[in-house]
Amino acid sequence: MPSGRFIAFEGGEGAGKSTQVAALAAHLREQGREVVVTREPGGAPAAEAIREILLDHRFVGLSARAEALLFAAARAEHVERTIRPGLERGAVVITDRYLDSSIAYQGISRALGIDVVEEISLWATESLLPDLTIVLDVAPTVGLGRAGKPDRMEAEPLDFHLRVRQGFLDLAARQPERYLVIAADGERDDIARRVAAAVDVVVAGESV
Repeated sequence: MPSGRFIAFEGGEGAGKSTQVAALAAHLREQGREVVVTREPGGAPAAEAIREILLDHRFVGLSARAEALLFAAARAEHVERTIRPGLERGAVVITDRYLDSSIAYQGISRALGIDVVEEISLWATESLLPDLTIVLDVAPTVGLGRAGKPDRMEAEPLDFHLRVRQGFLDLAARQPERYLVIAADGERDDIARRVAAAVDVVVAGESV
């Protein structure tokens, strides 16, 4: 069975992930590749239902453990219904957020612990990891200013988002061969070119 490639975009709020996901998808489709664009939380019907709980202001104060478990449950369904089938068809699957978001938001910023949150998500996904994770790095004061009406997660205080940002950078430093960190305050087209160049290498079966 052919094997596709799995690309994840990570970063804080307002980092421009959606814009860069769309640009990368267009670039790959121009090459004639099948591309699956998806997101977290969500990406499958049941996971989208869980997304509504996770981002709704009605659930402000949701326990950190419940939050982590809900993200993992959504991710399990996302992998089962969308990501693995795409990879098995030989598609390039691009997701806006994945496992590292749980580690940064719940493991680090909510102080549940990196190891426990990582273990839950690896179990939920049967240890499926991206071939490349692109971290779009932006100061929270900049990123939050770009956002529109904040959802439950975006409405967290600034120090929460500062810890999230540092969490992503620390994760990338831990396994630099699997990450590309790009300053997200540059020109969109320049960022898109850097992303496309790195992903082209990965899709070709080489290391970045």
